[in-house]
This record gives sequence, structure tokens and C-alpha cells, in this order.
Amino acid sequence: MSVKEQLLDVAEVMVREGGYNHFSFRDLADKVGIKSASVHYHFKTKPDLGTELVERYTRRFLEALDQTATSALPAQTVVQQAFQASLQSSGMMCLCGLLAAEGDGLPPEVRQATRAFFERTQQWLAERIVQQSGIRPEQAAQQALRQMAMLEGAMLLAKIHGDVGLFEQITGGSAE
Repeated sequence: MSVKEQLLDVAEVMVREGGYNHFSFRDLADKVGIKSASVHYHFKTKPDLGTELVERYTRRFLEALDQTATSALPAQTVVQQAFQASLQSSGMMCLCGLLAAEGDGLPPEVRQATRAFFERTQQWLAERIVQQSGIRPEQAAQQALRQMAMLEGAMLLAKIHGDVGLFEQITGGSAE
């Protein structure tokens, strides 16, 4: 694994545990075992790091959805499973959900990348809803938006209550 990938992995955990402003390049360098100047070699500024982190998360999330979408499951279930798996495997919030809550305190480029995660995920879901159900694209977009809001809200409540099972209660049962 490259140093850059290590930095992104550690930064993702740090953001998901404490938020965007929870760490400095020095903290990140200490965790990875490199000098702070080496972090700057890979990421000129913290917003550069944050933007790349969100773009990587978005890319991985959508790739995971694409891999699961080949099943006969409804698209809503595929997205629900992705959120649920993230919460259950790490006990942590969706990176972009956490960043969205911090929206006003984010640099503009990180905020825009976070917004793009939601737009692209909503678009992915809406397109598949249209394919699977044949409803109009406008209706599918609204349905996808509601689904995203419910899933992010369920994650927030499960996290604050320290009860991963609450996600399942809110979302209406197991996504399996």
C-alpha cells in the first residue's frame, strides 16, 4: 500500500471518528509514522486531502453498489445494505453523512465533493428505480432522495444511541 493510500485510510478513520476539523497534518503524519512535510508532498492542503478522500469514498461506494446491483434485489435494498454494512462493519457513520452535518464548517471544495456524493448516489438509485419499476424519472428521483434521507437519519440515530440495531428498526428490518 502506498503512503498516499495509508494517509487516506488513516484520514478517513480520523474524520469518521471526530470530524473534518478533528485532526491536523501533524496528527496524520504521526499515525502513519512519517514526517509532516511528507503529508504535504501528497496533499498540498487539507482541503486537497479532504476532497480526494471524499472522491475516493464516493467512487468506492458507487462501485460497491454496481457490484451488488447485478443481483435481483430492488435498488433500494442494495443501497440500504451498503449503508447497513458500513455501520455494522465499522460502527462508524457514512463519511459523507458526517461531513454533510459539518457542511458550514467545511472548505468549499470539500463541501462540493460531499454534495456530489449525495447527488451521484441519488442518481444511481433513481436510475435503477426507473429501470426496475418503470415510474417516471421525477418520481424516482424523489423516491431516491427520501431513501437517502431515511438511511442517513437512521445512521445518525443508531450512532448517537450506540445501537447499531436501531438502524434496522428504523429502516424496517434487515436489508438482507
